[in-house]
This record gives sequence, C-alpha cells and structure tokens, in this order.
Amino acid sequence: MKPIPLLLAPLLLFATTRAQNAIGRGPVAGLYNQHCAVCHGRNGEGGLGGSLISGEWQHADTDEAKARVIREGLPDLGMQGFDDTLDAEQIRALVIYMRELKTLADDDKGPRVNNDIHETEKLSYKLERIAENPSRMWSVDFLPDGRYLITEIDGALRFVDTDGTLREPVADTPDIVRHGQGGLLDVALHPDYADNGWVYLVYARGEGRNAMTSLVRGRVKDNRWIDHQDLFVAEPEDRRRAGVHFGSRIVFRDGYVFFSIGDRGAKPQAQSLDTPNGKIHRLHDDGRVPDDNPFIGETPYESIWSYGHRNPQGLAIHPDTGELWSTEHGPRGGDELNLILKGRNYGWPEVTFGMNYGGTPITEHTSLPGMEPPVWHWTPSIATCGLAFADGDAYPAWDGDLLAGGLAAQVLERLRVRDGKMIEREVLLKNAGRVRDVATAPDGVLHLILEAQGSTLVRLVPIDASK
Repeated sequence: MKPIPLLLAPLLLFATTRAQNAIGRGPVAGLYNQHCAVCHGRNGEGGLGGSLISGEWQHADTDEAKARVIREGLPDLGMQGFDDTLDAEQIRALVIYMRELKTLADDDKGPRVNNDIHETEKLSYKLERIAENPSRMWSVDFLPDGRYLITEIDGALRFVDTDGTLREPVADTPDIVRHGQGGLLDVALHPDYADNGWVYLVYARGEGRNAMTSLVRGRVKDNRWIDHQDLFVAEPEDRRRAGVHFGSRIVFRDGYVFFSIGDRGAKPQAQSLDTPNGKIHRLHDDGRVPDDNPFIGETPYESIWSYGHRNPQGLAIHPDTGELWSTEHGPRGGDELNLILKGRNYGWPEVTFGMNYGGTPITEHTSLPGMEPPVWHWTPSIATCGLAFADGDAYPAWDGDLLAGGLAAQVLERLRVRDGKMIEREVLLKNAGRVRDVATAPDGVLHLILEAQGSTLVRLVPIDASK
C-alpha cells in the first residue's frame, strides 16, 4: 500500500486565526502568552510542557485544582508557582481561558487539507503519512527490510510495517518510570544491526518516581526482548524525583555510542563531574568506558564526554566530518545548537541566553571564559527536539545542512552552518504538529514524528531537486 498524503493539520490543531479572533486578544490572553505559552503552546497544544487541551494535563480535573496548580506549581515537573506573580482574579481568568481553549479545540477537531507540495527556498517536497498512533511515539529507527522500530513514551517498543500497520508491543522490554517527561525515549539500531541484531534504548529507570536516564541494549526475537545488557545505569543515590530533563538521544561513531542526559531539574549538577546528569556520555558500543575519555580518574562517571548541558534532545553525527552536534532546550529562551567537543563545558547554568519562566534572570552571563558558546541560540525558544543531517543524494540543495525540530513552535528548520557560523536558516514546516523526532532513513529520506492527539510518522519526499 502506498502512503497517503498527510493531512497537514492533525486533529489537535485548530485554526490559529479563529482562536485569536475568538479569545486570543485582551488582558487574559496577554497573561497566558506571557506566563504559559512558552511551555504549553500559544493555543494550549503543548510544547516542552504538556497539552492543556488533549487530556495530557492530568494534574487537575476541576477548576479549583487547576487554580491550585497555577498558584503552587508542580516542582517535580519543573513548573513554578505563580502565587507571588498573579492575583486570585488573574488566576481565575487563566483557568477560564484554558477551558475556552479546550472548547475551541474540541469544536475544531477534524482533518484539514493543505497543499501536498511544499515550496522551499531551494527545493520542494511532499509530506507523506506512514503511520498514525493514538499513543505518543518518541523515536524511530529503520530496519534493513524497510520496516520501522518506534518507541512510545508510555513504554511500548513496536515494529511498524511498511504499510503503516502498528504491531503488538515487544514483550519483556525494560520496566520504565513514567513520570512527567520521563518514560521510554530513544531507540537506535547498531550500525551493524543486520549482522548482530543489537537494539539500543534509553529510558527513565528507577523505583517510584526516583529515576535517571539509562542506556541498555538487547535483541528482539519472536517479538520478545532478549539478551538484555545494561550499558549505563546511574547509582541509586544519583536518581532524582523530578519529572523533567531526561534527554535523551543515541548516536554511533567509529565503534562508540554517545547518549545525552538532561540536568534532571538540578541546575548546579550540570557543572559537577560527580553526577551523570547534564552531560553527554561516550562508551564503547558494548558499554566499556574508553581509555581516552576526557575525565578518566576524575569522576565516578568516566563515560562523561561533555558537561554543562540543560536538556539535549537532539544528537546528530555529520556524515562526512564525524562531528557531533546537539540541540538542547533552554529555559525561557536560549535553546542551543552546539558542536560537541571532547571534555568541553557548555555552561549551563552559569551562562545562558534564556531566563526563568517567570521572567526573572538565571544569570547575568551569556558567555564566560572556559565555557563553549552555542553556534546558534533560539530566543524565543522553539523547544528543540530531534536533529538530523540532510542527505545530499536525496536532497542535493540541502547537502550538509542540519534539520532541527521544535515542539512548542511546531517547526522543522533547516540550518546551514559553515566554519562554525550560521549562514542560512529556513523554516521548512510549520504548524503540522510538535516535531518530536527527526531521522534519516538508509535511502536518505527524512522522517518526522509529529505529535498532536497521539502522533504521526511522516516522511519528506523530495519532488524537485532542480532548483
């Protein structure tokens, strides 16, 4: 079965102009845009924080409970309280405004057809739908026979047929901690998967709500997880209760595996070599610590490759140079694109272009000696997630460019970096859903996971490479 063109506005999305005309103006809209939209999206559709209109906001089911969450926050999930910022009338107005957003979203459910062909500055493409999933897919990788392997944040690992059929979850996969942004995260097949069958996973691991990102590998036989091996597991005392900033992505280079762990809501620990969070790690692909890692003998976590990271959710290896690139979430503003170098300190939280969600400063510094500056920063944030390099054979006009996804901004951006400088930036896709993953198939065609109510796996098929 051939894939059918994607209906470019998924069920969750509703007409921005209608929302603006109906309720998007006035003092309460300004309050929402100032304090809430940076995490929950301009129309409540979600971004780094959960959706307010799709049932994901499960922390409060009454107006009173919603008001309490706004006043007191959810510290474990990284949400500050606004009791010192907003008065009772403003909080009540926000609760009603959120209810209105939900009503508009419900009224506007249904497919919306846009043009199939997307014209960009350098080439055109068609967005094709492969599979829809009522659950939230987090990551995708590609099997040699053309099928897909996807993760769902709630814990399922599934094969997806070429016609989009979702298979039953793989049995006996590792137990996860599903809390906030934590769950089953990235999946990556070993570069020699066709010969060795190794599948790598990162996920939130622990007991109760105390968790840290872990890396494991195993094989799948008869739809069952077997040959499980722990490659990286944090010490129990280093696990954290917070439900934020787990990372994580996996990439391979020259027999090594790199993976990222966010700061887990503990900002100062990103600067400490005594903890695993706020770091990018490097291991041999069998889990051994390489002898030439930069902090051998200086830390209980000798896998650390770089540090000072907030929440890296994009990793990509340049196909020609082997450079390791990352995108990471800033706070309110200050999302970063970084070239990751051995042993370097990327500054969080001592330097940042962002600020606290309430508008107060985190630090006065955007640079300091000995700390690597970002190659690019997004302010306001797009909530970066997913990163890949364009394949020059599939997309000649994009050869060597990075493709970066955004959750809150619902964008796919093309980034051209030369000699360490951003020289070209283009939005390729806008408002088709939160871009959770960006991945390049073996044939070079880019694939995206778009989140709305559930999620959709799509591919960007070039239709005109002559421009």
